[in-house]
Amino acid sequence: MIPVEVDEVTPAWLSEALGVEVAAVEVVDRHSGTTGRARLALTYGGATPLPGTVFVKLAPFDERQRRFVDLVGLGVAEARFYRDVASAVPVRVPDVLHASLDDDGRYVMVLEDLVASGCAFPSPHDDDIAEVTGRIVDELARLHARFWEAPELDADLGWVSEGNRLAFGSGGPFIQRAVDRFAHEMPPAFRRLGELYVHETSRIAELYETGPPTLAHGDPHLGNLFVDRGRPGFYDWGMVMRRAGMWDVAYVISNGLPPEVRRAHEREWIDRYRAGLAREGIQLDVDVAWEQYRLFAVYAWSSATSTAGVGSRWQPEAYGRQGMAAATTAVDDLDSIGLLESLLG
Repeated sequence: MIPVEVDEVTPAWLSEALGVEVAAVEVVDRHSGTTGRARLALTYGGATPLPGTVFVKLAPFDERQRRFVDLVGLGVAEARFYRDVASAVPVRVPDVLHASLDDDGRYVMVLEDLVASGCAFPSPHDDDIAEVTGRIVDELARLHARFWEAPELDADLGWVSEGNRLAFGSGGPFIQRAVDRFAHEMPPAFRRLGELYVHETSRIAELYETGPPTLAHGDPHLGNLFVDRGRPGFYDWGMVMRRAGMWDVAYVISNGLPPEVRRAHEREWIDRYRAGLAREGIQLDVDVAWEQYRLFAVYAWSSATSTAGVGSRWQPEAYGRQGMAAATTAVDDLDSIGLLESLLG
């Protein structure tokens, strides 16, 4: 049985899942968002190399949130990533102790406790955030080069293109809600892009299909990243998808970094990403890269804006509003709205 509640993650279940005797379980912490999360301390029945604490992800604790996540398919996609793909990616991800899902849409993941491993979690206000972002871009180049136009994207990994979590053509109502709530306090570019996005949601989603595809994390804002002894890593893979690599790069740069940091380094980071691809034999034209960056900044904006528009339903509202403000400044600086208008005709 796949547990749905934290109380169902029993010593007996963990013993079977981990293949060792677990004598006792203590819930150290639990919280819920787009998944339910619990940090557990384990007491084993004998000597084992397994860690004393683990991080468990399962269905959200709130019933309404659970229905939403089931409809969108975030949990199933993440469990499938950890079960089937995590061992093949060339970037740091949490160690996977167990991941499973069933035909009824249940899922569970038992992962490395990154806090216990001594990992750090970057903040946009860190003194070294520009340096860390450069290293994140390096890691994204490694990830994307591994799967760049890979046949498996249409074969074994074809599922990453499936599911309601990728329904970018139906996000207009979320943007409209955010426009209604926040336009009066935001710069004029916010309403301008919001109205264009609501009116042209489906056509903008079609533009997102541009560029050679690769395996993209899909949601690499700073809240989904960690740093292990200087090396950035990625967790929360529920939005893993088949996209152009610049999708991830634009997202991490546009969604949450202080504007002055982004402005000072964004061209340097785009060149650094291109250089990382070139080391793996992949050439990405500088003008193409820059146009993709401007276009996919719109997705970073729509993601943060949709999140803010639903309050604290998906993430704490303050976090969504911070990303929304940063991304609005980015699309204004980059004239992403003018680019959209040009591409849409």
